[in-house]
Amino acid sequence: ELGYSLAHSFGAVLDNPNLIVSCIVGDGEAETGPLATSWHLNKIINPKTDGVVLPILHLNGYKISNPTLLSRIPRSELKAFLKGCGWNPYFVEASSELVAHEKMATVMDQVIADIKTIKKNARKAKVVERPVYPMIVFISKKGWTGPKIVEEKEIEGTFRAHQVPIVINRETGENLDILESWLKSYGPEELFDVNGILKETFASILPDVDHKLFDRPYTNGGKLLHELELPDYRDYGLKVKHGNLEAQDMTVLATFLRDTIKMNAKNANFKIFAPDETMSNRMAPLFEVTNRQWNGVKLSNDEFLGESGGVIDSVLSEHICEGMLEGYILTGRHGIFDSYEAFIRVVDSMISQHAKWLKVTSELPWRESISSLNLLLTSHCWQQDHNGYTHQDPGLINHILTKKPSVARIYLPPDANTLLSTMDHCLRSKDYINVVVASKHPRPQWLSIKEAEEHCRRGVGVWNWASNDGGKEPDVVLACSGETPTLEALAAVTILREYVPKLKVRLINVVDLFRLTPNKVHPHGLTDAQYDKIFTKNKPIIFAFHGYPSVIHELTYNRTNQNLHVHGYVEEGTITTPFDMRVQNRLDRFNLVLDVLKYMTKYDKECLEAKKYCNKMLKKHESTIGETGVDINEVRNWKWTDFK
Repeated sequence: ELGYSLAHSFGAVLDNPNLIVSCIVGDGEAETGPLATSWHLNKIINPKTDGVVLPILHLNGYKISNPTLLSRIPRSELKAFLKGCGWNPYFVEASSELVAHEKMATVMDQVIADIKTIKKNARKAKVVERPVYPMIVFISKKGWTGPKIVEEKEIEGTFRAHQVPIVINRETGENLDILESWLKSYGPEELFDVNGILKETFASILPDVDHKLFDRPYTNGGKLLHELELPDYRDYGLKVKHGNLEAQDMTVLATFLRDTIKMNAKNANFKIFAPDETMSNRMAPLFEVTNRQWNGVKLSNDEFLGESGGVIDSVLSEHICEGMLEGYILTGRHGIFDSYEAFIRVVDSMISQHAKWLKVTSELPWRESISSLNLLLTSHCWQQDHNGYTHQDPGLINHILTKKPSVARIYLPPDANTLLSTMDHCLRSKDYINVVVASKHPRPQWLSIKEAEEHCRRGVGVWNWASNDGGKEPDVVLACSGETPTLEALAAVTILREYVPKLKVRLINVVDLFRLTPNKVHPHGLTDAQYDKIFTKNKPIIFAFHGYPSVIHELTYNRTNQNLHVHGYVEEGTITTPFDMRVQNRLDRFNLVLDVLKYMTKYDKECLEAKKYCNKMLKKHESTIGETGVDINEVRNWKWTDFK
C-alpha cells in the first residue's frame, strides 16, 4: 500500500537528532493523498532535536498502465512545486549507468554537506528557524537496465516494465531466453566465485557490521527500546462511589499522560499524535508541560506552538498521524494516536498493514519487540454536540475484529478510573494494536480506582452493587460495554428495580471486548465454563453495546446461550441531544427495559406497569425534544443508588 513512506521517515527522525533517513518516493506514490501532504512535514521537524529526512523522488514516468503526473509537467514547474513545499531539489538524470552513478555520488556528497551545515547552524542558533532541506529528484527510464523489447513490444521506458514484464510459457519455455539474457547482463561472474561467494575484491570494501544498512538498530527498533517510565495511575484516580460524581474521562486521563510526557522528557521517547484534535478531545492538561511541535511561522494569537514538543497535532491528516506514529514506534519509541472515533476510519488500511507486519515479524526470531500501536478513540458516536450524523461511526471495532488474535485488542472502559487502568496496561504492552474507546464529556463515574483495577484485570464481570440476583440464577442478564451503554443499562436497572422489584437482574460490564470470544479463538477469551457462569446458559441477555450490534453476535455466535438481544448503533443520528441519539438507536434505558419485559413470563402486573411507564416516557421524550431540543427531566436528573 502506497503513500506512507515519507510519514514513516519523518516519524523515525523525531527525537533522533543524529539520524538521516533517505526515503525513496516513487512518482506514482507521490500522487497519493498522504504522500502529497507529507512534503510539508519539514515544517514540523526541529533541526536541533530531530534528524533529517532526505527524500529521493524517483521520476520514472509510469504507474501500472498510466503516466505519472509529476513526470508530465515541465521540469521548471516540478522544481517550483518542490521549492514551494520548502525543499531544495537536486536533479539527477540517468543517461547511462556509469554517468548516473557519478552524478548521484556527486549530488549525495553535496546534500550530506548541506545537511551538516543545517545541523551545525541549528546547534549554534538561539532561535531555531526552519531551514530549506535538500532532496533529490532521480530521473530514469521505467524498467531501466531491463529487457528493451519482449514479444515485439517496448518494455524499458514504458508502463509495460511494471509488475511482470516477461511472461514465461511453462510448456514451451518461450521467453525464457530473454529472462536468462537479462539476468546474465548484470555479470554475476564478476562479483561471485564458482561457489557463489562474494569475491574478496568486493568483500573487502563492504562496511563493517556497525555500518551495514540492514544491521542499523533503527531498522530493528526493539533494540533501541527504552521502557516507558509511567507514573502510578492510581494517583490520578477519582474518589468515587458508584455514580456519586461526574467527570470527563479524557481530561482525567490527560493528567496522567501529562506527567508521562514530563517523566520521559530526558529520554525523548514518548509523543502523542492527533489530527488537530488534542484540545477538542479534552486533553488540555498536556500543554501544562509541553507544546505542539511546529517549525513554521508563529503568530501572537497561536496557542501552545513550540519548536519541539510532546504533541504532534498540527497537521490535519489522520494518515500523517498514523504514519508518523508507526515510524516513531518502529524505531524504538512509544506513542498514542488520539482521534475522533468516526474519522480514524480514514486509516483502516494503514492499521491493517501494521497488523500484517506485526504478524509476520512475530515469526522472525531476530526481530525484537516494539511498543504497541495505541489508538485512543473519543468524540464518539453517542454525543456529538454541534456535529452530527457524519461524525458517527464506531466501525473501527468491526475492522479490528478481523485481525490476528495475537495482535488485536479492543477496550471499552466505562469511566475515568477504568480508562486510567486500561491506558497504563496498553502503554506497557508490546507488539499489539490496542484500540481504546473513551468518553470526553461529563459522565457519572462508577468504580473506585481499586474496583477499576480489579475489573480491568478480569476484563468482564458482574457488578454486584447493580445486581439483585444474590449470586444465584437471575431472571435476566443486562450486559453493557462502553461508557454510554453502561449509563443506560444502569438507568434501566433502576426502572426495573422500581417497577418489578422481584425480578432478579444481573448487571454485567465488559471492558475487554475479546473476553466474549472463546479462549480457543483469542488468548483473552473466556472458557465456555467461565462464560456460562457469568452469562448463564439460557437466560435472556439484553446487551447494550457501544458499536454495531453485529459485533457482539460475531464474538458470541458459538456460545451456549444464544438467547441474546443486542442494542447498539444502527446508523441513526443527527445533530441532537445525547439522549435522543440513544432513543433513535434504541439504546436508551426505556427501550432496554421494554426488551427485558418482552422475555419475562412472570410478574405480569408489575411488568405491565413498567411497560406503560417506558412507553409514556418515550412519548414524552419525543414531544419534548421536538419542542425544546432539551432532554426530559427524568433523564437529566437521574441518579444512581446502589441496591440495598
